[in-house]
Amino acid sequence: MTFKRWLAVLLSFGAAIGVSLYLVVSSWPRGGASVALPPLAHLVALSAVALEILTRAIKIKLSAASLRIPLKLGASVRTCLGGDFGAAITPARSGAEPARFFILVQAGVGAANVLLILFAELFLEMLSLGVLAIVLAFSFKGSGPVVGGLIGLVGGYAAVVLGGGLFGLMLARRRAAGPPPRWARSLGFNAGRWRAVQRALRQLRSSVGGLRQANIPLMFGAFFFSILHVLLRLTILPAIVLSLDSSIELSPLVLWPLALLYGIAVAPAPGGGGAVEIVFRAALGGVIPAAYFGSALIWWRFYTFYLYILLGALAAGGTVLRALREDSTEPAVPLD
Repeated sequence: MTFKRWLAVLLSFGAAIGVSLYLVVSSWPRGGASVALPPLAHLVALSAVALEILTRAIKIKLSAASLRIPLKLGASVRTCLGGDFGAAITPARSGAEPARFFILVQAGVGAANVLLILFAELFLEMLSLGVLAIVLAFSFKGSGPVVGGLIGLVGGYAAVVLGGGLFGLMLARRRAAGPPPRWARSLGFNAGRWRAVQRALRQLRSSVGGLRQANIPLMFGAFFFSILHVLLRLTILPAIVLSLDSSIELSPLVLWPLALLYGIAVAPAPGGGGAVEIVFRAALGGVIPAAYFGSALIWWRFYTFYLYILLGALAAGGTVLRALREDSTEPAVPLD
């Protein structure tokens, strides 16, 4: 991380905090309001965060076990938190995978096995989002066309990532070696760039080959915890808002955070640069009463973003910063 990148991070975080303050002040009701939450709401939110981190760590540990790769739970927890920290301080969450890669290597996992673990983790994440999109579509099918659009956004996001993986796999089987084909040359791939693509394709092919040898019951267990950790993240906003007013409709409090956490959160600016807060206001400003909007926005962002940064900095901040200094892009480790 260079000085210019740290400056960009600080400016983006400053913009996010500034936008939050503006939205809170501009929505403040004339009769007054409070940003305080009942103690029970804080307890539920903190419990959801702790369980979300634990279930995500168990998912990674089970993914590794299904691939016959030993991994301690503590290392898995550090991997989760370090990835969160790296994602938060880099554009479009691009630092997440390099940070996780470096932490797993530091934990004694071989580079080739790390790629297998990360590939399995990403595959399960996208698969669980696709399944949840379908389940939530049936659960809230009476909530109007907006709900369908939100489900389509998340389902489409998962489909694009999985579809890209399948395309890469087919390409890896056909074009894992040799000079760049005609279509690649037309896109500007010279011999050096194409060798980098070939190396990535061989890594992808090796990763998929490793998945075919996975222990199926353990992989299903990892898939279960993948779904569970997403659901736990979606409980935080309802826990906050319904503790203030139990009459507010539930479906927007579940579905909009799903889109915000897995769609808008990948904005180019580190931390979203205020984009998450703006969409939160546009989507939920008419759902959450003005008396509670400021409290909901502040505490939801704290428990879904800022707290993860603090925990990541405490658990693996030094390791992550070393990773980002060594490689600010996703690492490509040759397997051949």
